[in-house]
Amino acid sequence: MLNSRHGNEFKLFAGNSNLELAKEISKLMGQALGESNITTFSDGEISVSINETVRGRDIFIIQSTCDPVNNNLMELLIMIDALKRASAGKINAVIPYYGYARQDRKAKARDPITAKLVADLLVSAGADRVITMDLHASQIQGYFDIPVDHLLGIPVLVKYFKNLELDDLVIVSPDIGSVGRARNMAEPLDAPIAIVDKRRPKPNVSEIMNIIGDVKGKTAILVDDMIDTAGTITNAANALAEMGAKKVYACATHGVLSGKAIERIEKSAISELVLLNTIDLPEEKRLPKIKTLSVAPLFAEAMMRIFTNDSVSKLFDMKG
Repeated sequence: MLNSRHGNEFKLFAGNSNLELAKEISKLMGQALGESNITTFSDGEISVSINETVRGRDIFIIQSTCDPVNNNLMELLIMIDALKRASAGKINAVIPYYGYARQDRKAKARDPITAKLVADLLVSAGADRVITMDLHASQIQGYFDIPVDHLLGIPVLVKYFKNLELDDLVIVSPDIGSVGRARNMAEPLDAPIAIVDKRRPKPNVSEIMNIIGDVKGKTAILVDDMIDTAGTITNAANALAEMGAKKVYACATHGVLSGKAIERIEKSAISELVLLNTIDLPEEKRLPKIKTLSVAPLFAEAMMRIFTNDSVSKLFDMKG
């Protein structure tokens, strides 16, 4: 499908981080992925070749900056540079998972702010717009000097849990920082919220302290933006079970699942973990209790609306 705006066409390209999602988006948009080669020299340097004309076209590059983070980020930056030098019209970086987002402020002296650094790199490389989902902190949008479309994963999760028709729901925030996300999910599901009060003695280590709210005899749904080593979410799930929750679900937008995450999830009180496919899960991480939902329809709709200069605000509907 060749879509025109002022005589232009759009083209889709993808890096290697999440080809399955890119193919799904391209199918929904009716446009095949553009021809490109991404190779490496023997010393590890990345080489990109764009094998078709892009002059004057609007370009969408689909690439999550997930593990291996640095390789995937460099792939994206080099693709943007190659397309810019090939006289592409407008370059849209579609980043379902935005890596380095957790370092978004100076928590102590001499800390870097890598979320801002990556934003600067993308703009310097030549990106004209960023389309992403569930940034670790919403204020990261302000780090860019170009438009950012910040899509939300909650509507996709809400729709899934509505279809399950669960009784006696309580939506649980695994820490104070996710309370807003829990409220956004609780409202369309007409459920109360609870909060896990935790202490984090050092990075990637969490200690459950207390649970604020009534969870006894209820079906609890833990909600977070990402699950990395799964220490926080599994400790919270186990604490909920000990406090009398009859069943514990967990959900998140980004399944980073590093370190001992899979082992912890397998042994935890979580009956089902629902993730969105912003990060492609390798086969060895696809546990029976992990359910993956696709964000391709949401991204495809957003990208088409951006290309045709239509509003994307409809896509922020929390009611799913």
